[in-house]
Amino acid sequence: MKDTLPRLIATDFPPLRRGNLEVLQANITLTCNQSCFHCHVASSPKRKEAMTHETLELLLATLDRHPSIHTLDITGGAPELHPEFRWLVKEARSRGITVIDRCNLTILSEPGQEDTAEFLAQHQVKVVASLPCYSAENVNAQRGDGVFDASIVGLQKLNALGYGHEASGLVLDLVYNPLGASLPPPQPALEKAYKEQLKEHFGIVFNDLYTLTNMPIQRFGSTLISKGTFDEYMTLLKANFNSATLPGLMCLNTLSVDYLGQVHDCDFNQQLKLPLGDAKEPVYLKELLDADLSGSPIRIADHCYGCTAGQGSSCGGALVA
Repeated sequence: MKDTLPRLIATDFPPLRRGNLEVLQANITLTCNQSCFHCHVASSPKRKEAMTHETLELLLATLDRHPSIHTLDITGGAPELHPEFRWLVKEARSRGITVIDRCNLTILSEPGQEDTAEFLAQHQVKVVASLPCYSAENVNAQRGDGVFDASIVGLQKLNALGYGHEASGLVLDLVYNPLGASLPPPQPALEKAYKEQLKEHFGIVFNDLYTLTNMPIQRFGSTLISKGTFDEYMTLLKANFNSATLPGLMCLNTLSVDYLGQVHDCDFNQQLKLPLGDAKEPVYLKELLDADLSGSPIRIADHCYGCTAGQGSSCGGALVA
């Protein structure tokens, strides 16, 4: 896989500084039952990296020592494949923390995961599920044959438990990624189309749709280099820079932790192995248990234009209307 960092490190992106820490995002494993083209983490069934119990304990210690943190955002890989995923969820929920599970939906039908949907509902975990299109053809092209049907089954399981129904309190949000090197369409209009199509054809309901821009890193960035279109895509991102998105960037209030316990300004910086802020060497979570990061510099590079192009993009979807 071709390294995109040398093409990104020199940047004219505006400097950023942290606000209050509100979200702790943890990539607890790179193991996944899928191997998606757009995956900025480069997860797959072959990846075996996973967070140790000691580092999981540090996540909880961080929640305990930083009362401003209200959300634990658990991602992967398929985070459900970590052997201590359920323990971590229970511990965080016992503290009154909102827990997000970044779910690929197909995991809910994997052997050994048949009761995962019930577990998530029991502990009122917010599910943010990847479904790059409401069309089987587009989903399977991006994620592999059969993925769309398995995703629909996963959504129906969640709906049957109350997920996506307004009165249930069980939140189910979906995530859209463009199929290629283009910006996502306007989020409200696409959400309306998703809701209409999924309801009409499969009886599926959900709460919100997040549109995410494909980042020029890992598999997607490497493919752009191979096709000779990397510079063209970066030109697209920069030409659509929107300064109105800056106040909503996730790096302002989120700390990203990798499976080794190293901390980064965002999940994308994590995949590029960019240390936190202006640090020259990796920074570990155990070093920050009592640290106040408010006002500290955020590490930037040219891929940051991916979060600020058009309507903006973050783990919570578009940043501006």
